[in-house]
Amino acid sequence: MELQQMRYVIAVAETNSFTRAAERCLVVQSALSHQIARLERELGAKLFERTSRRVRLTAAGAAFLPAARQCLDAAERAVVEVAAAVGEVRGRLAVGLIPTVAAVDIPGALREFRRRYPYVRISLRVGASEDLVDQVKEGAIEVAFLGMPTTARLEGVNARELARDRLVAVVAPDHPLAGEPAVDLRRLSSEVFVDLPAKTAGRTQSDLAFSAAGLNRDVVFEVTSADLIARLVEQGLGVAMFPSAYVPQLTGVTTIEVTDAPARVEYIIWSRVSRTPAATAFLGILDML
Repeated sequence: MELQQMRYVIAVAETNSFTRAAERCLVVQSALSHQIARLERELGAKLFERTSRRVRLTAAGAAFLPAARQCLDAAERAVVEVAAAVGEVRGRLAVGLIPTVAAVDIPGALREFRRRYPYVRISLRVGASEDLVDQVKEGAIEVAFLGMPTTARLEGVNARELARDRLVAVVAPDHPLAGEPAVDLRRLSSEVFVDLPAKTAGRTQSDLAFSAAGLNRDVVFEVTSADLIARLVEQGLGVAMFPSAYVPQLTGVTTIEVTDAPARVEYIIWSRVSRTPAATAFLGILDML
């Protein structure tokens, strides 16, 4: 049984496709299929059910998958630890971030990290703050950048506050409010909103502010991408609220101060349980240790 065969099985299981798995593994599909068939013969069991429409794990495949992941993780850790012993940082670094992170120049930090540690493979995962916290706890990602309401409490992870900011309103340039120097939540509550999905941390900070003021608002569009929120606002489909430090990155919209605006806190978090050499190096670049 070879590590490459395990990689192929994991790729097929995660993509539900031999074609996409081959693309991910940078190998022709026939070679990937051949290696998985060879492994199935060795194991004496089919790992996948294949039809013209879908690929899914068999019971044997579902039993094999966790062990395959553990073997690959152990092999990668061995390479990383040997490299660390001779003063090299290798392996992988998974970084999670919210769409509106503004306290840290992420591309700049990654550029410096790549300059110092060229043998590390980096993956970036954009998501909601609460999901990123769970992924750090589970070990799926090593470091994450969050935006949380000021009332939030982070538990089970190492956390460092990066910055505090207030939200501002953004509207289309021809919106009736575009010429106003400032508005309050009561005035905004009469508008149609574009916002993040309900119960996400980015949405909650605004929901809490309106609720505390005894106000309701109409969120017609729920969107997971900050860029798409701004594009919908630009088209006049609603108004939105963004952290003031983030809005300079937006184009095609007008910014308005909110006198009783909700606030948010940006954090960087990492695991309390373990820290890979790559994660330690990245946190060092950011002067977090």
